Amino acid sequence: MTATLSALYRYPVKGFSPEPLERADLETSGNFPGDRLYAVENGDSGFDPNAPRHQPKTKYMMLMRDEALARLRTRYDDATATLTIEAEGETVKAKLDTEEGRATLEDLLRRLLPHALRGAPRVLAAAAQTGYRFTDSRIGFVSLINLASVRAIEDYVGAPVDPLRFRGNLFVEGLAPWAELEMVGRVLEAPSGLRLKLTQRTVRCAATNVDPVSGVRDLDIPWAIDARLGHRDCGVYAEVIAGGTLAVGDTLTAVG
Repeated sequence: MTATLSALYRYPVKGFSPEPLERADLETSGNFPGDRLYAVENGDSGFDPNAPRHQPKTKYMMLMRDEALARLRTRYDDATATLTIEAEGETVKAKLDTEEGRATLEDLLRRLLPHALRGAPRVLAAAAQTGYRFTDSRIGFVSLINLASVRAIEDYVGAPVDPLRFRGNLFVEGLAPWAELEMVGRVLEAPSGLRLKLTQRTVRCAATNVDPVSGVRDLDIPWAIDARLGHRDCGVYAEVIAGGTLAVGDTLTAVG
């Protein structure tokens, strides 16, 4: 069984814009590079960056509840740790490895999304040495989306569905609809020798109901999947069991 990698994406700040990549170098047992490095605390979460513990996503600003985030266009520069935010005709740069830069982003959110805030927003960074990331799942190292399953959902809801609603890292073609759900436990190998073990189905929440371009909550995707299939799963999480490079166009082959 094979699939073709049609797109790669990372999400440097939880809930904010996706960023397309042509290639990515993944380390054994590591997270997807540059993914979920930051989150914005929405009221006191109790998060300790020096001793990070996985927290429910409801502690942070995220699309499931804060769909207005989708109207912010952001991009992150790794070399300078700078997030550029375009919103409502203005462009703001925030250097997220400095207190001043984090305050810039926090002030922007207070001004543009006041109704989304349940307390003071605070930009949180995962300390590099801990290996922690702000993923929804405790084992959400890498997420994979089967584009054939997304097309099946389009039939269920009777409308186009942007695959970016599912905020995956790897988007693949060549599998039958929903085949990824039955592949949990299998291993996929890339030409570089990278191996991914598919570990867990991804249960979908109301974040998928938000159009990633307009920020409009216009569909009910989890309900539509449940009504047809009796579950709310689309996509799978994977663990990197052998490091290597992934590039758009690579063939991923099921082994073992």
